[in-house]
Amino acid sequence: MELFLLEHKKLWRKQVVKICVLLCFVYIVVFGSILSFQWFTFGSLDDYTSAFGNNFDGYQMIRKSQEYALTFDEELTDETLQQIVRDYQRIYAVGTDEELGNTEWKTVNSWLSMLYPELKDPGINPPAYSSMITYVNPDELTGFYERRELAINDFLESNGQVGEEKEYLLNMAQKVETPFRYEWVEGWSQLLGSMIADLGIVMALFMAITLSPLFAEEWHSNTSSLLLTTKNGWEKVAFAKILTGLVFTLEFYAILVIPSILSQLFFMGTSGWDMPIQNIKPLAVAPMNMLQAEIYEYAFALFGVIGYAGIVMYISAKVKNNVLALLLSLTAAYGPMMVAQYLPYEMQKALDLLPLVGSGADVFRTNTFHVFGTYIWSPYLLITIPVLIGICCMPFAIKNWSRRLKA
Repeated sequence: MELFLLEHKKLWRKQVVKICVLLCFVYIVVFGSILSFQWFTFGSLDDYTSAFGNNFDGYQMIRKSQEYALTFDEELTDETLQQIVRDYQRIYAVGTDEELGNTEWKTVNSWLSMLYPELKDPGINPPAYSSMITYVNPDELTGFYERRELAINDFLESNGQVGEEKEYLLNMAQKVETPFRYEWVEGWSQLLGSMIADLGIVMALFMAITLSPLFAEEWHSNTSSLLLTTKNGWEKVAFAKILTGLVFTLEFYAILVIPSILSQLFFMGTSGWDMPIQNIKPLAVAPMNMLQAEIYEYAFALFGVIGYAGIVMYISAKVKNNVLALLLSLTAAYGPMMVAQYLPYEMQKALDLLPLVGSGADVFRTNTFHVFGTYIWSPYLLITIPVLIGICCMPFAIKNWSRRLKA
């Protein structure tokens, strides 16, 4: 324990570590959460002096949007959808931009274009999919859930997901309870679609900088021979370094996640946590609500950064050069994303199993893996395989570094 505490203190004393943690905190918590809620994303429109075109009033706008959504039935039925569209058209005709900002026209538009394609007017300019809510006849918006089932069937077939795979996914979809609960959706859409989904890959940059020298710097500092003379020996030192890297990863994660959750609770509260994720994407098949999806995405990021930490520490133990260790660590996270588009689809799916390469937003998708004759929904593997890869790398890091050290 004493050796671990010394290594842990040594890591946190480095100026580069403090700077990386601070920069990542500013990017994720200050810009990605607090200012996004208050200004960038949810601030009211028409401040032309602002670089983002929004006023600094996100908190008030979120509250107004939540209150507006609650004026409709808490269950999303055909009548509710008709009422939402009818009210938007009323506001669009005589209302102000501020009133339009309280509506969820983007979300509703996505429902209409996805489930009522025959109602699009090809003569509308701009394109009909971006403005259906302004002209569609609300009385024609019927059979929402029947149309959703047909749309899922059509989507799976067009995606080549037929036979047993289609049956597997449709069985999941049947577990989704209807009618959906309806409250303010847009905040959850932003939260689950980008704010949390991008957490791990942003952390990867700073983790590569902070953890890649963990073993490699001993060669850079010419302290390898000194380690052989310590009373603890190389094996205990290596174990302490691995434990230090893991604890630092958990601390780094907590520093970012805890304030982000507090920010979310301050701006959004807990309203809408029990809505199904199908309010964001009707074609999603997972029987999950917003809170369950949020927990999954945070868990995905946590297990992903643990797995990535294991890979970085293995690379650090494998090479003797700090710069090379950093470059290889960055390649492990960002390299697969760069080459994925040039690879066959099955190879792209395989790369998603590497730490932080996939996305927690897969809970909205229908991706599967075919393993030993059985179809497995991709989020089940995306949350387990990456952390297992990282854990498997850790003993090899200890063994490899000690072998090179003794040599």
